[in-house]
Amino acid sequence: MASINRRTLLLSTSACAVTPIWVSAQPAPALVTITKGLDHPWGLAFPPDGSALVTERSGRLRRVIINDKRLLPPISGTPESVNNGEGGLLGIAIDPEFRTNRLVFMAFTETRGGGTVTSVFRARLNEAQTALENGRIIFRQNVVGQENSHYGSRIVFDRSNHLFVTTGDRQSWQDRGLKGEVQKPETYIGKIIRITREGTAAPGNPKLPGWAPEVWSLGHRNVQGAALHPETGQLWVADHGPRGGDEINMPEAGKNYGWPVISYGTEYSGGKVGEGTSKAGMEQPVYYWQETVAPSGMAFYTGPKYPNWKGSLFVGSLRGTLARLTFANSKVALEEKLFSGFSRFRDVVQGPDGRLYVLTDEPNPGGGLYVIGAPGDAT
Repeated sequence: MASINRRTLLLSTSACAVTPIWVSAQPAPALVTITKGLDHPWGLAFPPDGSALVTERSGRLRRVIINDKRLLPPISGTPESVNNGEGGLLGIAIDPEFRTNRLVFMAFTETRGGGTVTSVFRARLNEAQTALENGRIIFRQNVVGQENSHYGSRIVFDRSNHLFVTTGDRQSWQDRGLKGEVQKPETYIGKIIRITREGTAAPGNPKLPGWAPEVWSLGHRNVQGAALHPETGQLWVADHGPRGGDEINMPEAGKNYGWPVISYGTEYSGGKVGEGTSKAGMEQPVYYWQETVAPSGMAFYTGPKYPNWKGSLFVGSLRGTLARLTFANSKVALEEKLFSGFSRFRDVVQGPDGRLYVLTDEPNPGGGLYVIGAPGDAT
């Protein structure tokens, strides 16, 4: 494809390169409406039958019949979540062995001890897909926060069928993270958590002095995008920076990703965050944005529907674009901005039919589920 509107975006020092952002000269693919009228949709997952499950921040779980473009009534049995600011019913994941166990996992905001925490709920979806049964909470943050923001809350299954759960720093403006808990390995604040289906620490987690056994990595601000690399099985995440400095990381066991000590973003007043952009013992991002993009859900594309996109990483933005990242020599080589100005993209997921589906949040055109039209696709 030819390109227009070229400009540059610095990568992290670990990448040592300049990456062009571009907008294709070809017409953008169409976003085809599946359903509108969703109330701040947040998480999207596909059971094996090809229908879609969508969480709404208000606390409802909705089922969408893709072929008929039908939005069904709320599924009963969801956890009692608190819809406050950024909180509510958030991330969702279908168990890899759903055909036999019918388990669904959801991250949500729970009232606890005079504040709120990020928690994980597990339940069985009944055969009629109208109710969650035998639901129970398997994980809770061990420190309560007062701010109504930065809950993290993405859930991803790894190849061992254990769960990665992202948590946020709970955003205290005074100390850049709730009481400095982000850098404390014994807490669940600003961490990547790795647990079993039962909520216990997963085998293979780092066994480091002072680390809670469920903690995989630390130093994260507000991870709202997470996906496994289709070839390596490595976890990739998208983390919110402050003013600029949104970044992509590949969290490894026992590593420290720097927040709030280092960041490529700045304070909202314009000053530097912490000690600058690097420090010994803290990891550099795979990729970062100088401007604020507010990254949301992310997905690697592996299907046949969009041949030119195979192998790309898609990252939603709450600033109204969908980014497509391509790679060369294991580094980001190019970023293409799609659907600029359309809406707040909250999640992007590859469906079982090989298409890419996106959730959009308010305000324009409102909460909805869409599919990206593919060449030769009659949808």
